Parts: sequence; C-alpha cells; structure tokens
Amino acid sequence: MALSGCSQTADWIKGRSTTETYDPKLVGAPNVENLIADLGKISSGDPAAQAELYADAAAAAQLTPDPSTNLRLGLILAIPGHPESDPERAQSILREVLAQTILLTPGEISLATIHLNSVERQIVANSEARRQQASSARMAKTQERTLQQQLATREAENRQLRQDLEEAEQKLEAITSIERSIREQE
Repeated sequence: MALSGCSQTADWIKGRSTTETYDPKLVGAPNVENLIADLGKISSGDPAAQAELYADAAAAAQLTPDPSTNLRLGLILAIPGHPESDPERAQSILREVLAQTILLTPGEISLATIHLNSVERQIVANSEARRQQASSARMAKTQERTLQQQLATREAENRQLRQDLEEAEQKLEAITSIERSIREQE
C-alpha cells in the first residue's frame, strides 16, 4: 500500500495521472455552455430577457471586473439586434479580454476571438453603410437641387410665355379693332 501511494505521488510529481485527466478550470469562470446559452437568449428577441441578461452582465463586470465577467459583457454587447448592442464597446472589451488570455479557458478564448472578428466586420459594414447613406443623401440633395432649378427655369419660361401670349392677344385685339373700324368706315 505504501509503495502504491509512493508510485502515485511520483506520477503526480512528474505530471502524469493514472486515474483521471486534469481539466484546468478557473475558479469562478463561467462555463462556455452558459455563455453560449446567454448568447442564444439575447438573440431570441425577447426584450425582457435581453434587458435582464445585459443588466446582469454589466453589473457583474462592474462589481467583479475580471476577464470572464468582461468577456460575458463583451459577448452580449457584440450580438446585434437588441437595444444594448454596441459593437464599438464590444470590440474594446473583447480586445482587453484577449490581452489576458492566461486567465481564460480555451473555449472562452475561442468565443472572444470569434466574436471580436464578427464585431470588427460589423463595424466595417456599419461604417460602409453610413458612408453609402451619406453618399446617397448627397446625391439625392444634388438631384433635388437640379430638379428645383429646372422647375424654376420652366416656371420662368411659362411666365414669359404667358406674358408674350397676353401681349400677342392685346396686339391681335388692337388689329381686330382697327379692322372693324376700317370696315365700318367703308
């Protein structure tokens, strides 16, 4: 029995385990499955659940600011489609979290990396969309100004044509009245 205990102790010192494998877990670290479940809930579209998850994650990150609580907050902020979605803040938080990978599990590192890449693409897409909207708005304003100028030109032409028509009608009436007076004199 003593030899068996010594053998197991020697294996443990050398880093070998005969009975079970060592699975490094950080104390207090959220389970990756729990993080994924939270992301599913925030994506579900239920406003009450979204608000509750965000409030819980924000409070946890503020009360115990560590990589795991910040990761949860960053992941929730990274999910689009809910009122608290904030890609720029999520990007900042996830970058900070990934700077402390020694305190994260491999699953957490993967989630942070995936969502950081997604958020960065979302930020670029949002920026491009804003640029396109601004360009479209400028183009629409330019077209509107052009149309207003054309309309003003047409209205001025119409006023001039009406004035010319009035003058022509007055001249025609004067000629008609002269012809009448000549006929009456004959």
